[in-house]
Amino acid sequence: MRINFIKSGEKKKLLKDLNETFGIKEIKHVLLETGKGKVRGFTGSMNREELEELAEIARVETIGLYLFRKEDRGELRLGLDGCHAFGEQIDKNVIEIEDVEKWMKGEDLIVEEDYGMKVVANNGDLLGCGKSTGEKLVNFVPKERRIRRS
Repeated sequence: MRINFIKSGEKKKLLKDLNETFGIKEIKHVLLETGKGKVRGFTGSMNREELEELAEIARVETIGLYLFRKEDRGELRLGLDGCHAFGEQIDKNVIEIEDVEKWMKGEDLIVEEDYGMKVVANNGDLLGCGKSTGEKLVNFVPKERRIRRS
């Protein structure tokens, strides 16, 4: 895996976008970009140089937690782990839902809401991220994290 560290200027821009969309004011992680616009965060004791050295001598598949993805239209979509990592900071674009089971099965919900990325919650528990089309909420819960259909 090639490690592409996100430089401070890009990190500031990402933070600005995260703040505008979700209210996130601080990123404590070292950010790394992997394929398909995915951004991972690392908070371990190794610094950037040590991580680069490790990647040169060992076969490193992943580092850190999957936080968010840069979408084609410039939007940022939080991953489930990203929702939890930034959970206490998220105060914008949060939708409270009642039908948790349907959401966690990976189904889209009929919800009239402004267009854009939303964090889905139920009684304060963050359940992932979705995208509102204005008429429905498109589900982005990863297949491996969904509950099985009964």
